[in-house]
Parts: sequence; C-alpha cells; structure tokens
Amino acid sequence: MMNSQSLLSGYLLLMLSLIGCSEQNSSITTPTPVGNSRTSQRIQQNASSSPSSISKTEKPKSVASSVNANPTRITPNTTVVSQTKKISARGIGAAKLGMTYGQLKKVLGGSAEFKIKSPFMVDLDAIAVISSGKVQYYILYPAGTTFKNSQAIESIFTDNPDYQTAQKIGVGTPIKQAEVIYGDATLFYNTASESREYIKFANQPVENISFRPDATNNQQFAGIYSSASGEHHETQQYQPSSLIGSVGIDCRGNCP
Repeated sequence: MMNSQSLLSGYLLLMLSLIGCSEQNSSITTPTPVGNSRTSQRIQQNASSSPSSISKTEKPKSVASSVNANPTRITPNTTVVSQTKKISARGIGAAKLGMTYGQLKKVLGGSAEFKIKSPFMVDLDAIAVISSGKVQYYILYPAGTTFKNSQAIESIFTDNPDYQTAQKIGVGTPIKQAEVIYGDATLFYNTASESREYIKFANQPVENISFRPDATNNQQFAGIYSSASGEHHETQQYQPSSLIGSVGIDCRGNCP
C-alpha cells in the first residue's frame, strides 16, 4: 500500500509540474525585431519619407509666371497741344506777334496761301492764311491800309477749332467747360464797337487773349443781359449751350 500511494503521489506531482510549465510557455511573447525605441523611430521616419508616401503638391508659381505675359499698359494722358496748333501769349500756330508778314511767309513756305479779306470788320481788314483749303487764322490790320511784308504782326484771330490753348480750350469749347479751367465767365459788349460780344474769364491764361462767344438758337447774344440803357453791358448769365466762337491774340501796343 505504501508503495502504491507513493507512486500515485509522485504521478500527481509530475502532472502538476507539467501543467505549470505549459502555462508559463503560453505567457511568453515573441520579441519584436526592433532592438529599441530609437531604431523604431528611425524606421518610421524612413517609411514616411519614402517616395510612395510623399504627397504631391503643386509647386508655387514664380512672380514672373503669375503676371500676365502681355499686361495691358495704362498710359497716362500726357497729350499736349502741338506747337503748330497752339494758341499762346506769343501767337497762334506759326504766326507770332512781332514777326513780320514776310517772315511768316518764309516760315510757312509754299504750304500756305494768303488772301486779303477787305472789309473784314468795320475797322479792320485781314489776311486769311489758308492751308489744305481751310483758313487757319487771320492776320488783322487797320482797315483801308496795305499790310506790307516788312510790317510786324500785331493781331491774330482764329475761328478754326484745330487751334487750342495749352489747356485745350478753343473754338467750339462750351463756355461752361472753359469755366472749369479758367474760372467764372463774364460776357460783355459795347454798342460803340458794333456790339461785339466778348468773354472775360476770371483766371484767363494770358492777358492779351480775347474770346468771343458763339450764340446759339438764333440768339443775338450768348449772354443774358438786363434791359439797362447805356453803351456797356455785361453779365455772368448766358445761354447754357453757348460756345466759344473765336479766339484772338494781340500785342496791345507792346509788341516784341
């Protein structure tokens, strides 16, 4: 009996021992191939930097490529009145105050034709300077006299819209438009000088310039005058559609 019990006890101890070993073996985990955390980080970084993992983003455009190859250029308005068509204190176009009639002929050469207009006004005759079949301007001189090549030009007059002041005001310019440039307009006439109507602007470009209005709508005057008697009449009221009809320049007794 003793021997059989001893054998049984040994068998039980052997079985318990085998069961314990089996449980320990089942709890053992397979080690990772990475030796440590730094190695793991390097592997992850290399994986993230591989070509297959880089996101394809559009390259930024250069400044040159982002600008229109043919941009629209904005050219400032720097247009000036041509000297050949300019009205200034010195004259109108090629005709200058103080130059002789003969000098003007030489300057214009064969490009111009000269025709005497007599009478031109009650107290003035004129020489029309014609080019391309169109009167460019008139050289004025006292009526009943002869204007010689040696005589100096003292008065020039034009009703040609091609000629303008440096501020681009000339024949055909509405009076209200000229006021924007030259200030308030005063219109006047005098019965002693054929009731010729003139315009005086508050800030005229030069003192020796004269503007005459062009009355519209079959009106005798561009200005709206009171019925007051007397020789001299003036007003700052005028027909809204009135234009500048002619421009004149003279030496006023002080020619070059």
